[in-house]
Amino acid sequence: MPKLNLNRVPMPRQDPKVRIKNFNEVALGYTPEQAKEEASRCIQCPKHPCIEGCPVDIDIPDFIKAITEGDMPEAVKILKSKNSLPGICGRVCPQETQCEAACTLAKKEAPLAIGRLERYVADWERANKPAIASPVEPTKPTGRRVAVIGSGPAGLTASADLAKMGHKVTIFEALHVAGGVLMYGIPEFRLPKEIVQTEVDYVVSLGADLKLDSVIGKIDTVDELLSNGYDAVFLGTGAGAPIFLNAPGENLPGIYSANEFLTRTVLMKGYLFPEYDTPMPIGKKVAVIGGGNVAMDSARCALRLGAQEVYIVYRRSEAEMPARREEVENAMEEGIIFKFLTNPTGFLGGGRGWVMAMECIKMELGEPDESGRRRPIPKPGSEFLMNVDTVVVALGNNPNPLIAQTTKGLETSRHGTIVADEVTGKTTKEKVWAGGDIVTGAATVISAMGAGKRAAASIDTYLKELS
Repeated sequence: MPKLNLNRVPMPRQDPKVRIKNFNEVALGYTPEQAKEEASRCIQCPKHPCIEGCPVDIDIPDFIKAITEGDMPEAVKILKSKNSLPGICGRVCPQETQCEAACTLAKKEAPLAIGRLERYVADWERANKPAIASPVEPTKPTGRRVAVIGSGPAGLTASADLAKMGHKVTIFEALHVAGGVLMYGIPEFRLPKEIVQTEVDYVVSLGADLKLDSVIGKIDTVDELLSNGYDAVFLGTGAGAPIFLNAPGENLPGIYSANEFLTRTVLMKGYLFPEYDTPMPIGKKVAVIGGGNVAMDSARCALRLGAQEVYIVYRRSEAEMPARREEVENAMEEGIIFKFLTNPTGFLGGGRGWVMAMECIKMELGEPDESGRRRPIPKPGSEFLMNVDTVVVALGNNPNPLIAQTTKGLETSRHGTIVADEVTGKTTKEKVWAGGDIVTGAATVISAMGAGKRAAASIDTYLKELS
């Protein structure tokens, strides 16, 4: 048996000194030769544990094999039979804790770079679309109508699957562009908006109608949609209400939620001001509070917007950070300064009222809490000041309460998330399903996609029973 190549093919990237001055994508993608070399590491093991590790059940060994054989149209066909958003997943899905963690190669050394190969296939399709001769065959219409509320990863996935099943899908999106958090919450350097738009267009090409600037709970309620001819409703509105510290001075000018900061920077093109007319004022010393991917995104945006010093302030240690390792490494390479075991307790304003300093206290780690991470405990007498003139609070989000407040019979948790069956996505209200962050709270893109896929299957079963 030939000796296995256990070393990953590295992903080409922009040099850190260059990339901190632009918003272009950091990871540059594999060349055809690099993709084939990496794909050839797959040993095509018989049990396929990687598929079990994928929330949307992609036939990973088969699309990898197609790459090694040079049959790219077949790789696209296999990949998109289960995943309608491969260009997105290949860039932002945490494969290292899912399919790649389950990869047989991981028992010895580096797992197969499944995410990078998924991205490669998606990018190949986008560049060679006219050459692909086998579009999705239209499904015979069932005559059933489904309203999908929200066009983020859960809503797009549910819409694509339901459209493929032959149901008439209408997507209602509150913003002026589709994509949800993919469009407003992830910077261009990590997920180019052209990629998102291409995959939104694909979902629409399957037959889904897209209605923008449509806030359900205002223009129509869920009950009104059901009364107006929709046979089922899927709620995928995400979690867009920011969580704050509730610390003294947190309302000072110069302190942003990560939602506002990223929306103004990414969706409203603040990084292109004055070409676009939504400026994103930034100071010289920026502190970003939090340790997840949103915190990394915010800090790296601040650097590119012109900040001279950018800090990540996190109350636990590096080992407990929930952000993807790749994003932490990118941030460190770019010069982001990490203040671990540090917790902000208040903010001070200057003469014009703008934030000028952040009161902090050092922390130490105690026993693990319900999240499995060690609980941070304040160290007495360790208070200190950080001089900053911009602060971004990236502590997570809760769902917007509008849907719950305008929908009778829809049970919610104490955190405002919608109560839904983990397997089917069925809520306590008849004919209504939900999935993604509106059910789980802020989580990953791929977990939301998995929830959308499971809900679509459950809705399809329900609709067939009506026939």
